[in-house]
Amino acid sequence: MDKVIYLDCNATTPIDPLVAEVMQPYLFENFGNPSSSHYYGAKARDAIEKARKQVASMLGCGVDEIIFTSGGTESNNYAIKGYAFANREKGNHIITTSIEHPAVTEVCKYLETKNFKVTYLPVDKTGLVNLKDVKKAITQHTILISVMHANNEVGTIQPINEIAKLAYKKGIVVHSDCAQTIGKIKVKVDDLGIDLLSIAGHKFYAPKGVGALYVRSGIKLEKFIHGADHELNRRAGTENIIEIVGLGKACDLVQTKLVKYRKNMQVTRDLLEQKLKEKLSDFIINGNLEKRLPNTSNISFKAIEASTIISEFNSVAVSAGAACHSDSVDISATLDAMKVPIDYAMGTIRFSTGRYTTNEEIKKAVGEINKVIKNLQQKEEAKVIGHKSAEIKLTQFTHGLGCACKLRPQLLEEVLKKIPVPNDKKVLVGINSSDDAAVYKLNEDQSLVQTVDFFTPVVDDPFQFGEIAAANSLSDIYAMGGKPIFALNVVGFPSNRLPLEVLRRILEGANAKANEAGIAIIGGHTVDDTEPKYGLAVTGIIDNKKIITNSSAKASDVLILTKPLGTGVYSTALKKGLLNKKDEKFLVGIMVELNKTAAEIMQKFNVNACTDITGFGLLGHLLEMMNASKTSAIIEFDTINFLPKVLELAVAGNIPGGTRDNLSYTNPFVKYSSDFSEMKKILLNDAQTSGGLLISVNKSEANKLINTLKKEGVTEAKVIGEIIKEEKLRIIVS
Repeated sequence: MDKVIYLDCNATTPIDPLVAEVMQPYLFENFGNPSSSHYYGAKARDAIEKARKQVASMLGCGVDEIIFTSGGTESNNYAIKGYAFANREKGNHIITTSIEHPAVTEVCKYLETKNFKVTYLPVDKTGLVNLKDVKKAITQHTILISVMHANNEVGTIQPINEIAKLAYKKGIVVHSDCAQTIGKIKVKVDDLGIDLLSIAGHKFYAPKGVGALYVRSGIKLEKFIHGADHELNRRAGTENIIEIVGLGKACDLVQTKLVKYRKNMQVTRDLLEQKLKEKLSDFIINGNLEKRLPNTSNISFKAIEASTIISEFNSVAVSAGAACHSDSVDISATLDAMKVPIDYAMGTIRFSTGRYTTNEEIKKAVGEINKVIKNLQQKEEAKVIGHKSAEIKLTQFTHGLGCACKLRPQLLEEVLKKIPVPNDKKVLVGINSSDDAAVYKLNEDQSLVQTVDFFTPVVDDPFQFGEIAAANSLSDIYAMGGKPIFALNVVGFPSNRLPLEVLRRILEGANAKANEAGIAIIGGHTVDDTEPKYGLAVTGIIDNKKIITNSSAKASDVLILTKPLGTGVYSTALKKGLLNKKDEKFLVGIMVELNKTAAEIMQKFNVNACTDITGFGLLGHLLEMMNASKTSAIIEFDTINFLPKVLELAVAGNIPGGTRDNLSYTNPFVKYSSDFSEMKKILLNDAQTSGGLLISVNKSEANKLINTLKKEGVTEAKVIGEIIKEEKLRIIVS
């Protein structure tokens, strides 16, 4: 693989080699506790105080005005909360902007719950705050103004000094988040005229996990980390000496080499924009082009989603909007506040150069950017670039994953409420019971059962994706007690992004699974799309006396689940490259397994209701069953099978967006035990793809059904709960 060109320095920077060099002795030799009075402690204390001098010198302040923190977020929290709580007798009003980093906005939202009032100032189309708006927002109760020095997304530099002058006349304290400006432009506290200033080390070639807060002498803050009297008795906890030393050196480098660093960043940033203008036309550069960070170029490409662009880059590392929201295609708060047109805003990429970015790297990056953008904006069939089918990872060409990309259940319910229920008496099962498929009566003995299901890739291999999508679609027929007889393809395919060989492999995978089910795929429909999507419209036959619906679950039934949960979490981890081959193989094996055997067996027992577990998660689909049957259920978490290590992967952040939507949807109807963790709730709501059947069966037949299922190869089948009479809440989880 070619070297990836890093153009995401606003997200983070590597540790400068000179910074790493000074940190090295504090890993092994100078390991003392800086609070100790012996030799080792003294060496550590000296190192910290040297670093404090380096930070203070860079900012032009006193050493007693610097507090070391764990980073920019803590510094912002300490500055805003600390001042607000320590000075609430002076007032309860805070002014900030609508484009701050979450490390500021979330703090302000929290303070609003504590009886503070917050004004969020607008910005103009370049991201600049208007001084008139600041002046207008000030009241007799205003105690603090917090405005970032420069925006992390578009790079617009705010008029902090002018804001500070307005505040000074009113006796109001000013804080500025300077995470993005340190190391890029000159930052001196007296030049800015501010009282509080936040620093994040990893933004300027220091380590992650260390930062600093400047507090002007005389400013009173309420501590929120209590313990011993570290950091001038303002921030308890043994100092992170290794990283503090690194932060000090990084500040020293900024003070001595800023002119050189700034020039290189600006030259390479300007070269990037110049070369793109020579090759492309349909884009806009966001931000104030005269008052902007020297390294930041926020570019919106028309009519393409940012995530789609990034998935096409093989050797360029950038961010879609703010780095903290790199997994989202939502328009950022900054672009929204700047009123960037939606057809451009959705295609916004942030390029941010660094002190060591070269002209050669920029030229190479522009070559790839040009090819990708032209290819994606091509309306007619385009020549596929940069990909060989054998090397393609299919999940990189989609934003959502499998059934996790379903429309939110809340929205779907809202739409369906306004759709009239068909009055055709031959419709035996329709939209009114949230069942997996529709049933239409043919004669007194038989009915047609039909479903359609499609989604985006959940695994990287096209053949496996076809298998999984087909198994998932067929499952709806099986869950109703029907027998599939044929299917039609439903295809969305980006012919200008992927070779047609990929589509052929998807169809081959689906055909293999259809053959296993004993049916043929006899046609279908295709559309050209920005991302690959595949599924089936399946038609089947069902005995009118054996239709299994959501509405027939009965009190005293038990609930049996036939497959383990966690495919949403696993698929998200797979997309990030975090699954090993063994776990990936296990995941695929679960999802390609047809529910055919389980369905055929359950029809021999006194099964009252059944659904398959897909995009709405276990609790979402169970809730549909409980609503339709007017019953409630008790679920025992410890009885449920999950994929191995799923909790660890979820804790690490591998949670699809659809899962959180599911949790929000089911939460009002579920009672969890008092010690139930948020992460376990996530697992119960995880958006499954090609999940198992959830069967409601008479308690007297449960054991026999379980034994039969296991004997026939459905080895994960297990009782996970029971149905009870209708309660105030639909589901109780213990």
